[in-house]
Amino acid sequence: MSALFDAVADLPLAVESSERTRRERDTSSGFVRTTTTFHLSGPASPDAEASGSAHTGRGEDVSYDTEDHDALAEAPAFDFAGEYTFAEFSAHLDDVDLFPTRDPERETARHYRRWAVESAALDLALRQNDLSLSTAVGRDPDPVRFVASMRLGDPPTTDRLDAVLDAYPDTEFKLDPTPEWDDEVVDAAAATDAVRILDLKGLYEGTEVDADPDPDLYERILAAFPDAVIEDPGLTPETRPLFDGEEGRISWDYPITGVESVENLPFEPEWLNIKPSRFGTVESLFETIEWAEKRDVALYGGGQFELGVGRDHIQLLASLFYPDGPNDVAPGGYNDPEVAPGLPTSPLDAPSNTVGLSYDGD
Repeated sequence: MSALFDAVADLPLAVESSERTRRERDTSSGFVRTTTTFHLSGPASPDAEASGSAHTGRGEDVSYDTEDHDALAEAPAFDFAGEYTFAEFSAHLDDVDLFPTRDPERETARHYRRWAVESAALDLALRQNDLSLSTAVGRDPDPVRFVASMRLGDPPTTDRLDAVLDAYPDTEFKLDPTPEWDDEVVDAAAATDAVRILDLKGLYEGTEVDADPDPDLYERILAAFPDAVIEDPGLTPETRPLFDGEEGRISWDYPITGVESVENLPFEPEWLNIKPSRFGTVESLFETIEWAEKRDVALYGGGQFELGVGRDHIQLLASLFYPDGPNDVAPGGYNDPEVAPGLPTSPLDAPSNTVGLSYDGD
């Protein structure tokens, strides 16, 4: 058990009821995002100083397939009622089928839904005990540097990249290169000097963004963006030699679900993308953060087109554990099809986080 998890493991938690709400939103990547938020409610702890007779904790299920959310909408309410410590509640979830009507479209969704319920329970436990996550783990929130994540369309152009920079000139970016990027697109994106991460998505399986390892693309990207972090390359006999001497800027995202997954990487990493929902449990997330901190592995947060509290949660975690990284946690407006005026710019203000997992203390 990690020291960070120890800080929240014994928090008393009482759950009386649960509800679910659903959200949908068009995105700049050309698909409709659907998520489901779990709401766990229970009484205030008798030992807490907070006023009021009840509290609610929330967590967002970011499973990518709308079919999974459709099936969840038709499922009966889960019975999470009981009195626990937070660690006991987490252990209890090991025996709960969170996909009661049918298996998920992809196995990764099991972690996403588990995280939604666990983060809701942690939010509730903290609120019932009049605590913020920052107080519980003994870390002060800092301003959060963020990057805006996007694809460049089909056929690819830098039109949206340019539009964001016109509106917000200091924005930094995480881009998803594809084999369709010709030299003109590569040179135009590189000329902005604003690209901090290039996500090659070479390890994804069974998704719409799968990208087979492409030696020609990899070689052009490595040369054109000499200072950018390269995320999730597919290492094959043809592509691995391209990264000789470049290992220090390779980062990993898709396979990272806990310490064991990190230790199974081809070489010890210097960068990791931390997407909390990929870990499933709070304990696994905290163990991995501690593993990385002990080894001076650079961390940054990853986003998954969250539509509600999930975005608040990943911003809060970034503020506590890796605020200076190129965090893919931009406010949701950066994912809208059109570039909106008045968006917050990087860095985000440090949250007050006065209670629970709230980013601004609400």
